Amino acid sequence: MDWKKETVNIIYASNDGYARHLAASLQSLLEHGRKIPHMDIYVLSVGMCREYQERLRNMAAQFGRELTVAELGDLKRRFPYDVDTRGFDISAMGRLFAPDVLPEKVERALYLDCDTIVRKDIRGLYGTDLKGCLAGMVMEPTVYREMKETIGMGRDDAYFNSGVILMDLAGWRREQVLKSLLDFYGAHAGRLFACDQDTINGALRGRILSLPPKYNFFTNYRYFRYSTLKKLCRAYESVGPEQFREAVRHPAVIHYLGDERPWIAGNHNHYRRLYRHYLDRTPWKGEPLQKGKVLYMQLWWCFNQMTRICPPLRLWISRRLGMKVIDSRKKQREIRNG
Repeated sequence: MDWKKETVNIIYASNDGYARHLAASLQSLLEHGRKIPHMDIYVLSVGMCREYQERLRNMAAQFGRELTVAELGDLKRRFPYDVDTRGFDISAMGRLFAPDVLPEKVERALYLDCDTIVRKDIRGLYGTDLKGCLAGMVMEPTVYREMKETIGMGRDDAYFNSGVILMDLAGWRREQVLKSLLDFYGAHAGRLFACDQDTINGALRGRILSLPPKYNFFTNYRYFRYSTLKKLCRAYESVGPEQFREAVRHPAVIHYLGDERPWIAGNHNHYRRLYRHYLDRTPWKGEPLQKGKVLYMQLWWCFNQMTRICPPLRLWISRRLGMKVIDSRKKQREIRNG
């Protein structure tokens, strides 16, 4: 790519609840993207307040970047059927509507989850040749078998994480991908375990390019061996041990996947200080850690150590309890919302 002419387009999706995490991710992106000549940032807002929007715009402006907010409104109204996100915040579905709400000139974009931290210049990722695919994503071989079976995938089929997506938006518009995504989700009654992620994997099956794991390194994978991940899904063999080791040693994008979040009091996340470092360089500096889960965080630390010693035991526990944890989140959300 000719970076003097090419504009790097970045997409986030968020509501008020994730705004501070978005800010930490944005700060890391801006600091590591100083040498990128042209960068435009888009935030797909799900009811984010004006104050937070202005904070984010001002952050981008300090680096000479423009940040545009596209308001999605009530996302449930964008679906022609009832949706049940199984306890996940519905703002996660915002990324599906990117080709519809962003300007036509945005033909390629890099979507980043709010719970990511960028550690390097992302031009190497952004310039990836998609080879005719509609998206580039990183494989996640530890997903539950039940999740894959629900969307018609087998044990050894490649399943991808939606926290980082290199999107061919021109292709999405040309091939009416949004309609395909909505049709797929609707065919599953608007209710899938990992709502947006399952939908993308199911609807775009065969049209997703596998990216190196360093571009979306899940923090809990620090405790897994490559051999374990390969056994879980044969498709992961294409990653190779060298790429996996590079991701562990030099991740380009950190993704705080799982329950051990760096903003929860008592967490032992190996990369927790990295998150705090960037958060403290934003208008959300000094935000207190979320309390009430110290014991749960201790159990997660033990869980991760167990992975080093006996991966099968962790996976057995995860399979038995994972779905229950998600359903409990749904109940808690329903209680909070009355």
